[in-house]
Amino acid sequence: MAGCQSVDERRTDGVAVAGTSVEAVDAVDWSRFRTGVPEHHPVKEVPRALRRLVRRGPAATEEDCHPLYSCLFAPGGGLPPAAAAALPFLTALACDPANGARVTLVELLGALNGAASEAGAHGAHGAWREEWRRQGDKISMLLADPAPSVRRAALLLAEDDALLDRWYAETDPAVRLPLLLALGTRAATTAGVPETGSPGGRHRFAGAVEAVLSRVLRDDEPVMKVAAVIARASLDRDAPLRHADLLVDILADPAVRPRFERVWWVPDVETPSTRDDVAAWVSGLLDHVPSDALSLVTRLADAAERTADDGLRRVVLDEAWQHLVLRRSAAPTVLPLAVRLLDCADDCVRLKAAHLLAMLAPESGPYADRLAALLDDPGTDEISWIEGTVGDFARWALVRLGDPRGLPGLVESLWAPHREHFGRSWVAGDPRRPEMHEVLAPLREHADVLLPALVEEVRQDHERHGDHGEIMGTLLHVAEEWGPDALPVLPVVLPLLKDARYSLHVVDVLLAMGPGAVSTASAVRDAVVLDNPDNHRRIAWAAWRIAGGDDGTALRLLGEAMHDEQASPYGPVLLLSDFGPAAAAHAARVREVMENAEYGRATAAVALWAITGDADSTLAVLEQIVARFTGDDDRYGDLAEALRGFLRIGTVTTAARRALCLVGARDLRLSNHRDYRAVLDDQNLRSAIAAVLALP
Repeated sequence: MAGCQSVDERRTDGVAVAGTSVEAVDAVDWSRFRTGVPEHHPVKEVPRALRRLVRRGPAATEEDCHPLYSCLFAPGGGLPPAAAAALPFLTALACDPANGARVTLVELLGALNGAASEAGAHGAHGAWREEWRRQGDKISMLLADPAPSVRRAALLLAEDDALLDRWYAETDPAVRLPLLLALGTRAATTAGVPETGSPGGRHRFAGAVEAVLSRVLRDDEPVMKVAAVIARASLDRDAPLRHADLLVDILADPAVRPRFERVWWVPDVETPSTRDDVAAWVSGLLDHVPSDALSLVTRLADAAERTADDGLRRVVLDEAWQHLVLRRSAAPTVLPLAVRLLDCADDCVRLKAAHLLAMLAPESGPYADRLAALLDDPGTDEISWIEGTVGDFARWALVRLGDPRGLPGLVESLWAPHREHFGRSWVAGDPRRPEMHEVLAPLREHADVLLPALVEEVRQDHERHGDHGEIMGTLLHVAEEWGPDALPVLPVVLPLLKDARYSLHVVDVLLAMGPGAVSTASAVRDAVVLDNPDNHRRIAWAAWRIAGGDDGTALRLLGEAMHDEQASPYGPVLLLSDFGPAAAAHAARVREVMENAEYGRATAAVALWAITGDADSTLAVLEQIVARFTGDDDRYGDLAEALRGFLRIGTVTTAARRALCLVGARDLRLSNHRDYRAVLDDQNLRSAIAAVLALP
């Protein structure tokens, strides 16, 4: 490794290389080391990448560093031995003013050291720390590098005192700002660490940072003051509340807005943050006090109206959306904000406002006429790239309100994004178009209008592609929800019993259709899904359900499965409940599942009641399940299953009633999702809770 420590300067391919050379790289016996994933990235990739960075010099790019990211990190955390061996070369290249990939190399150094720190003191990390100490002087020099971008990236490498010293020396605003944020984060990180080294060292550092923040808030430029509030929030999360007036004034000031994008750079992020990005950041700092956070959003909305600031309006709607999908209590505040912006000249603002009004149904009912006026609005969101038009979201809002003006063209509008491509993407938690079946499923009473349009889209899709694509899956989802009202599509779906991709779903559709599908029983028995034993049982049960009568086959198959110790009892238990007392021979096994199963206890409990008529045991289990949700249980599928159980039995216990009242009074959405599905799930579960509470 001696060659790694030499400071060599020579010309390679006409490029002056300081601190390392191709020869130095080749002098290392790399075969002694291992990468993070040696089966996919052998160690020879490391010297190959280093040689390329040396040879390319000023022409080196971020892409040239990518192989090192693949090689020098270990899956699950930590570093492989090759990382310590590569460190001297990475340091020399990062310090070389003639190398074009310096910023990426400094970021790589920071990421590697962070991984080593998180992994603790074992294995290759002792070698890494020793090599890091040997390279310490060179690494420290990066914090004072002539290039601001390198100094900014080097903030991730600096110790506490070095950061503080740099603050007093730094003059470039685009470095001072991320440095200020780093000081706040570092002071917060060290505050809870036990004191080591010189007495009072941590307290001294935290106090020095507090003094810096106070001076910035008193004397510095507006954008730096916002950064100081964010930095102070790392130490005191209520700081943004105390500085709310300052934050609103600066964020809403049109004259200050361009300054954000000039100076708000942070390490590891390729582009600067805009004023809109920072406004969203500030809003998120108050999430621990929802009412105050929403109040800040309202104040920003008022400020945006005074200055006709569309960027801030977009932020307001995004933040209002985040509150709405988390808490029901946000609705009264969010509704007027969305209504106010429904006629904004900015397409993105109108689209997001219409989306909010769709989610706010039925409270948004008084604004149906204004939504109807937007049905032909072609505006699209070219800022955050939400799929669809203003008219699409207005149409969805109207159908959620039960307004028939949203029905014409609904199917065509929903299917439009799928006609030419099959892949869609979105950011989890962001506003987005709903899935087609989620819009159509609640519209059963309009089946006579919507089914023909849906079948026509299926026909056209089949003509274009020669196969049944995603639209057929949508038709099956909707037909199952609509049950007997979907009988007109029977000739379309019945042939799919012979298609293994759709057979089981078609069976569910036929079951939902009820007596009108009785003629399909023989076709169900021949469905192309019998390669799996579970399917034999399900098909036999479905044929019996559809045709009536019983030759004993379905009950026998389900009974055998119930007593098979190697198989999951969940599916058979679910189906056995339909046989009632005829399944009495399996009651003991069902009770055993109910008492011991980790999942599906509610299903087993209801099955036991259906077989034995004993409601007490079943109600006790359902009561236990709903009681869990008075705490922090968020397995809402279990809650829905228990609610269906109470409704099927037709009564509810006093203790379960009390628990459901507590759950129903909760402000948080009853959903694990954080997009529009949070509102849909919440409304559905609360409707089911209300129905159970209405039971005797």
